[in-house]
Formats: sequence, C-alpha cells, structure tokens
Amino acid sequence: MRDTLLIALFAFLGAAAAGLLGAGVLLLIRRRSLTAHLAVVVAVAVGAMLAGTLAVAQAMFLSRHDLTVVTTVVAMATVVSMATALLLGRWVVARSHALTLAARSFGDGGDFTSPDGPATAELAALSRELEATSRKLAESRDRERALESSRRELVAWISHDLRTPLAGLRAMSEALEDGVAADPDRYLRQIRAEAERLNDMVGDLFELSRIHAGTLVLSPSRISVYDLVGDALAGADPLAREHGVRLVGDRVEPLPVEVDGREMSRVLGNLLVNAIRRTPADGTVAVAAERSSDGVVLSVTDGCGGIPDEDLPRVFDTGWRGTDARTPPAGAGLGLAIVRGIVEAHHGRAAVRNVTGGCRFEVTLPTADT
Repeated sequence: MRDTLLIALFAFLGAAAAGLLGAGVLLLIRRRSLTAHLAVVVAVAVGAMLAGTLAVAQAMFLSRHDLTVVTTVVAMATVVSMATALLLGRWVVARSHALTLAARSFGDGGDFTSPDGPATAELAALSRELEATSRKLAESRDRERALESSRRELVAWISHDLRTPLAGLRAMSEALEDGVAADPDRYLRQIRAEAERLNDMVGDLFELSRIHAGTLVLSPSRISVYDLVGDALAGADPLAREHGVRLVGDRVEPLPVEVDGREMSRVLGNLLVNAIRRTPADGTVAVAAERSSDGVVLSVTDGCGGIPDEDLPRVFDTGWRGTDARTPPAGAGLGLAIVRGIVEAHHGRAAVRNVTGGCRFEVTLPTADT
C-alpha cells in the first residue's frame, strides 16, 4: 500500500510539472490559432504521462526495460494524438473562417447565410444566433426605409397643405388692407376658419411628435366605453349634419376600460371625423363597442366604398392619404397615425378591414380589472 501511494505521489508531481509548463505555454500563445492550442493540450497530456513515468522510474519503481516499453508506447500515442489534434484544429479553424466570411455580409447590408457543411455544436449555435440577428436587422432596415419614406412624404404633404391656406390668408389680408374686399366680414370669417385649420394641423403634428418621441403621458382612469362613445358622437354630430351623414351608436355595451379619457376621446373623434368625411351624403356611420376574447373592441364603420387591398397595410402610416380615387381629406393624413400611437400607448391595437359598402376601423383595448 505504501509503494502504491509513493508511485501515485511521484506520478502526480511529474504530471503537475508538465501541466504547469503547459499552462504557461497556453498563456503565452493565448492569441494564437485554435490549432496551436489543441497541439499544446495534446502535448501536455502526453508530457504529463511521460513525466510521471520518468519520475516513477527514477524512484526505482520501474525497470529500464519497462521504461523503454512505456516510452515507446507514449511516443506512438504522441504521434497519433498530435495528428488528430492538428486535423481537428484545421477543420475547426476552416469552419470559423467560413463563418467569419459569412458574417461580413452584415457590414455590407446583406443577409447572413450559414456556411454549408457540418459544424461543432458551438459553431452551429453561433450560426443560428447570427441568422436570427440577420432577420432582425433586415426587419429593422425595412422599418427604417419605410419610416424615412413616410417622413419625406409627410414633409412634402405638410409643405403643400401649409402653403395653400397661407397663400389664401395672404391674399385675403392684402385685400382687406387695400380696401378692395367686397365683403370684409366674409373674408374675416374665412381667415378665422383657415387659422383654425392651421392650428389643428400644428396640434396634430405636436401630438404625433410626442407619440414618436415616447413622451406621451397618460392619466388612465376607469371609464365606461358607453360614456366615451356618447361624448364622441355628441362632438361629431354637427359635422355629420353638415355632411348629411347619419350617426348610429345602438350597439354599445357599457363595458369598463382603464384609459386616458382625453386621449381616447381624441381617438374616437379622429375615427368619426375620418368616417364622416369619407361617407357620401345620406350614408351612415355606425359605432359599436363589444367584448371579445382579446378585450373591448370599439369599431367605427363608414360607407366609403372600401379601401384598395394594396392600401390597407398603410392606412395607419404617418401622412397616408389614400389613392387618387378617393376624396382627399382636409387634414394632412395624421389622424389615423395618431389613433394608432395613442391606442398602442394603451397596450391595445388598431386595425382596419373592408366590409360591405365601406370599411370598419377597430380599436381593441384591454378590459379593466374588476
């Protein structure tokens, strides 16, 4: 038993010396190729076994003949192990190089495609993560391009919409100043109407900027959608009478929601104004509020004749104003973008779909906790 312990001690000391030497070498070549690291690891393993054997032989526990046999076996094992380590290292390095070349496509604005052929579990996991990141980057680039296009369109449309009333205000003010206005009171009423239109446009821009900047502050409270719809219908009734449109709100359930009453009134107001302006005279705009599996659904159905399928995904985009076949709205195409921003700030969602004779805008809100 004592001899066995001594053999174990001498073998451990010899192997430990080889291991410390190998650790030092690995530290020195830590920035080198994986092939070099694998070669050092194999050399340490074989060297540790050989050092332990020599230590045991020096302690007279191993004969010279047996030492020669063991050394020969270790030498052959070294040759095979080093060859295996070099082949494995070259294969892993080649796979890593291929992965590096594929990852460069990120910088060129392209999509990542995993290299063909087998790979280690770690490299395969890295490839999957790079593919997922590539998809996210592609989606982000698409959103950025769409946003930039939307911003350019918005600037162009706002410039046009501001130029028209400003030109009218300038002409009317000059007429009043020169005393050539045939009906000064009518000019003054028109100036006031144009000023209110500009004020509404600036208000919409300010609201939209708060939504995009994430500075929209909500003050939620428990409100019945019945009251929300009732106030919205009362506010939109004069415009509906002016356009000869009937407002219907007989399918409104008294469901509780936790929302900012002022902002949600703006949402319903924008939807109603949009629906009234799109619906021909003698048409009907219907408002409903129902419970669904996702929460409370507020809907506004108009008689606009429907929206082309290719335009449906863009309805809530900033500055969207529809196709040339539809009557241009009086605003700058910001109302529906504001609707979506406010609804999403309430953790809800806004959607639109075509129905018979028109389209139906739906706002889904979470149900208030009971």
